[in-house]
Amino acid sequence: MQTLRRRETLSDQVVKSLTERIASGQYKLGQRLPSEQELIDEFNVSRTVVREAIANLRAGGWLTTMQGVGAFVMKQDEVAAFTIDAGALSLVKEMVSALELRIALESEAAVLAAQRRTDAQLSAMHTALRAFGDAVAKGEDAVQADIDFHRSIAEASGNDHFLKLFNYLGELLIPRAKLQAARIQHPSREYLDRIQREHEQIYYAIEQRDSEAARAALRMHLSRSKQRLEQSLSQMSSQG
Repeated sequence: MQTLRRRETLSDQVVKSLTERIASGQYKLGQRLPSEQELIDEFNVSRTVVREAIANLRAGGWLTTMQGVGAFVMKQDEVAAFTIDAGALSLVKEMVSALELRIALESEAAVLAAQRRTDAQLSAMHTALRAFGDAVAKGEDAVQADIDFHRSIAEASGNDHFLKLFNYLGELLIPRAKLQAARIQHPSREYLDRIQREHEQIYYAIEQRDSEAARAALRMHLSRSKQRLEQSLSQMSSQG
């Protein structure tokens, strides 16, 4: 089991290690990476750290993923991928700015999803909603279900660029994942129930093919997330 240094973020270190293995040929083109749990055990990090690292590698063109199967090595894109310095995410300004970018992108993806979604894609959104509720009922953080819900909207937009951007931004910048990594207290049941209600409003608008309602509901949801993030970090600063 490896123990990673703290000078870089943990996800940065996992990315660096896996990239070196791919570049050296240890992990060959088309080869499946070790499972999420195996990477957690090897690097002695959390599930969130591993998922951030995989998202970063996917955004950089190193990996492709298949739901329920795993991550596979692929050729790196010749054009440099869009990136955000993961180390800067510890700063309030960068976290809020990144969330503002998600508001702009995802609200428009919701418009297209309302216009173009298929029954199967709507079912995927509903499955994510149910998974979120189940996780909350079990006292879990529901971060993965949160990511899956937003990803399903990007996919339903019918525009692969929205999905590719979300696969990077969404998993890397879900505020609760970052806040928990910073050891901010576990979100309350009331907080998670509110997020679930906001998700339901987005879902129903897309189900009814109401583009403007979908845009408004998505924008309101992420704007409230931004406000809650600012409040949480402000409280943390005042207690520091």
